[in-house]
Amino acid sequence: MTLREELGDRLAFVFPGQGSQAVGMGRVLSESSSAARETLREADEVLGIPLSRLLFEGPAAELDDTFNAQPALLTVSVASLRALHERADAEGVPLTPLVVAGHSLGQFSALVGAGVIDFSDALHLVRERGRLMKEAGERRPGGMAAVIGLDDERLAEICREAASEGIINVANLNCPGQTVISGEVAALERAMDLAKAAGARRVARLPVSIAAHSPLMQDVSPRLTDRIDALPFREPTIPVVGNVSGEPITSVAGLREELAYHVERPVQWTTSIQAMVGLGATTFVELEPGQVLAGLIKRIDRAVTTIGAGALLGAGTWQAG
Repeated sequence: MTLREELGDRLAFVFPGQGSQAVGMGRVLSESSSAARETLREADEVLGIPLSRLLFEGPAAELDDTFNAQPALLTVSVASLRALHERADAEGVPLTPLVVAGHSLGQFSALVGAGVIDFSDALHLVRERGRLMKEAGERRPGGMAAVIGLDDERLAEICREAASEGIINVANLNCPGQTVISGEVAALERAMDLAKAAGARRVARLPVSIAAHSPLMQDVSPRLTDRIDALPFREPTIPVVGNVSGEPITSVAGLREELAYHVERPVQWTTSIQAMVGLGATTFVELEPGQVLAGLIKRIDRAVTTIGAGALLGAGTWQAG
């Protein structure tokens, strides 16, 4: 069965964000696809570091550093995308998704997938994004926590109450009943306690030392926007659903506006997936690495089909070069 036959023509690609990284990611992909191997080699060359060795061997603490994790995830996602297209082209039936989207960092992988920016430019951009976010976290320490089992309105009320301890807000609206909050440490801990008291099924601090998608990233936005504005953008070949707006974007101007406050405003993932379904998508392929987004998507809309790119590209099932 060809990829086109397996996936159909009402297809969407989704790209994961930070937190999906793990030592060893990309290894099987590089063994099964020459396009993936070339992507990893290109990343090493563009960044001037042995990124592929870090992917395969770690150490985990170095890979988890946001400065490294962001280009690492971008690289594996683009390698996965190129491997999919390599297989489809070999079968003589190219893949053309209806729409693409990425979660947080994954937004930049989606831009590459939609032909908006070159992979090399995206590598430099997310490397700088990681550096700026890390610096912001060092100046104003913060954190993030996942809350399961409370609705978004109740969690927003909790954040308003906890704001007496500092900056805190809803950061990622991932799916009904699963939300991430972000902010200063004291306020975050207060909000976590309040969420537990309010009956949340689970409250878990995330292993990050930055408060992404919160006002603690305000200083990052203008510096990152300067770098984004300096890059050549092309009109997207397919719609890109924005994290901030949760709406399909089809112009360079719209994408630049979307990215201007990307690091400090919440990720509207539930709304994003609903918008993709509204455009006709029924099959969602999550690009490597990980399967986090597939689980969220099924909680948003149980009628859609989700599949990880790794299941389509595993070594032994298909190989190119």
